[in-house]
Amino acid sequence: MNQHWLAHPPRRVSRREMLWRSSAGFAGVAMAGLLGQEARASAGTSANPLTNRPPLFTPKAKRVIFLFMHGGPSQVDTFDYKPLLARDHGKPLPFAKPRIVSSATGNLLKSPWEFRNYGQSGIPVSDLFPNVGRCADDICFINGLWCSNSRHGAALLELHTGSDTFIRPSMGSWITYGLGTENQNLPGFITICPTLGHGGVNAWSSSFLPAVYQGTPIGYSSVPSDQAKIPFIGNTDTPRQMQRLELDLLRELNEERLRTTGPDSALEARINSFELAFRMQMSVPEVQDISGESEVTQKLYGLDDPKTRNFGRQCLMARRFAERGVRFVQVTHSYKWDQHGNLQKDHAKNAAEVDQPIAALLLDLKHRGLLDDTLVMWGGEFGRTPTAQGGDGRDHHPQGYTMWLAGGGVKPGIRYGATDDYGYYAVKDKVHMHDLHATILHLLGLDHERLTYRFAGRDFRLTDVAGHVVNDIIA
Repeated sequence: MNQHWLAHPPRRVSRREMLWRSSAGFAGVAMAGLLGQEARASAGTSANPLTNRPPLFTPKAKRVIFLFMHGGPSQVDTFDYKPLLARDHGKPLPFAKPRIVSSATGNLLKSPWEFRNYGQSGIPVSDLFPNVGRCADDICFINGLWCSNSRHGAALLELHTGSDTFIRPSMGSWITYGLGTENQNLPGFITICPTLGHGGVNAWSSSFLPAVYQGTPIGYSSVPSDQAKIPFIGNTDTPRQMQRLELDLLRELNEERLRTTGPDSALEARINSFELAFRMQMSVPEVQDISGESEVTQKLYGLDDPKTRNFGRQCLMARRFAERGVRFVQVTHSYKWDQHGNLQKDHAKNAAEVDQPIAALLLDLKHRGLLDDTLVMWGGEFGRTPTAQGGDGRDHHPQGYTMWLAGGGVKPGIRYGATDDYGYYAVKDKVHMHDLHATILHLLGLDHERLTYRFAGRDFRLTDVAGHVVNDIIA
């Protein structure tokens, strides 16, 4: 018999003490259950990270088409009519300019273009955009937008990622991370002819999100849209059946590696990218082949006109990708809207290239019943000053400018927010870029405060620690 036990017989334990001592064990059991759920969720995501996932609540929109006007269109020459600007042309701005500006500007500069009221809503639109003007009853113009930076690179990243100072996942990556894609044979996020300047790939990067959520570029801004292709999309050297056998073997080897090393997000992303690339060989060329589109449709987008052909094809491809289930599609008119001089000549040229294709996209989506659940977004990284620069020019301007939304659950035919009498500062119902991002996510059925990703010891989100949903523009 154990002599130690005889010398020290076990002490009776009360029921209360037993429960107290066992509490840590109960917590451990609960934690194990939670970790098991998390592991299963992670495994499911790893197996198919682009699975079409349900939103947190009933969405107004299923997808986004972003029409990015790189360079910064002038709000007072497009969609923010300011009669006092014309009246006081040539006079000094009657209040203080911001302490920090991009560069010096002079006196007030009136718009060279007339504004006309369109549709039942009677919204004034510049003669630069007569075709978009005829769609005014379908558009929500946000006239009181503002952002935090007056430099192209920082402002472009703020628009695309929510941060003007750090590398963060892009808006399209966040949305695809939250919702996946409706078509497993196509990427969840496509950017057509993107710019390589002012942030470049960071504008469509997934940053610390898994690489599968990164945007897939089709061409670049220097490549005509009819030549824009995904590199190596075809493989004429290896029969498709042989490719499948090769990929199956490669997948087996990679999965064996995963079983040895444990979770490896980079390797998991590589496995999924190989599989998606294989499926895309059949699906992407079909989407980009517009030969089946009617002559009427091609003419609607301006493909018969050298001025509108390039951007028109981008818009038509955006519609084709969107209707096939791509979650986020961006088209870029780059880099043309930065008129520090020659405003009248160059803004007119730029608008002539995009006005008809943009209106065609809205009309085409509406005709096909897609506008109701497709959110179309238009704008640049900032606006331009109502004061003159270099005679016939305007400087960068983040303090108050215009972007617009159409379809996807926004109220049509309204102007929300306002700048002052000259279009300098946002003064009424101001919308910061974080608010715009929060609203876009809300329209897609996502809560911007809950769509988070833990990295480097903290939770990140598109809106960082700010942002409010602009409920007044939601239908």
